[in-house]
Amino acid sequence: MFVRIVKMSFDPSKIKIFLDNFDTKKEHIRAFEGCEFLELYRDKHNTNVFFTYSFWNTEADLERYRHSNLFKGIWAETKPMFNAKPEAWSVDKLATLQ
Repeated sequence: MFVRIVKMSFDPSKIKIFLDNFDTKKEHIRAFEGCEFLELYRDKHNTNVFFTYSFWNTEADLERYRHSNLFKGIWAETKPMFNAKPEAWSVDKLATLQ
């Protein structure tokens, strides 16, 4: 399992649209084969900056999602709302403390 972290910065006037869209799509993303976990975070001080945090069984699962019609539709709606280039990291989880 690995973790995908995506940082997105939005035009402040587009934040509500993004949040509404995420709310309607989050269950579909989470239900995508290979996705085991999905969360959305908002920066406390830069409130137009958001992060998605997701767990994937394999990189192939993430790549299938990234080439799916679901992702293509979400990306087409989301990309025009950015005010900075998004950043993404794929990382391996090394430890979890509960």
